[in-house]
Amino acid sequence: MIRAISPIVLLLISNIFMTFAWYGHLKFKASPLWIVILASWGIALFEYCFQVPANRIGYGVYNAAQLKTIQEVITLIVFSFFSVFYLKEQFKWNYLVGFCFIILAVFFIFKKW
Repeated sequence: MIRAISPIVLLLISNIFMTFAWYGHLKFKASPLWIVILASWGIALFEYCFQVPANRIGYGVYNAAQLKTIQEVITLIVFSFFSVFYLKEQFKWNYLVGFCFIILAVFFIFKKW
């Protein structure tokens, strides 16, 4: 059970770093691009410190398609919170509909046929 959960926790932490590395600079448009790039790379280092072990550990429990699906769902959840609470963007109804379709994809990927 812990082997199944630990990659998910590591991917969650990784995605928090990834989201800040990729989108956190949007609040700092006055900063020079080269500084933003260096800061993003610095944050991304921590992302990889969690993402690589997550996939290494997770591959013993999940197959590659399942790991990628878990990662994408976590990314969308983290990004949704990030865009609403950090970027102050509105969460729209069509985003929710799209996420429901992704949940349907999760069903098909994890279903034992």
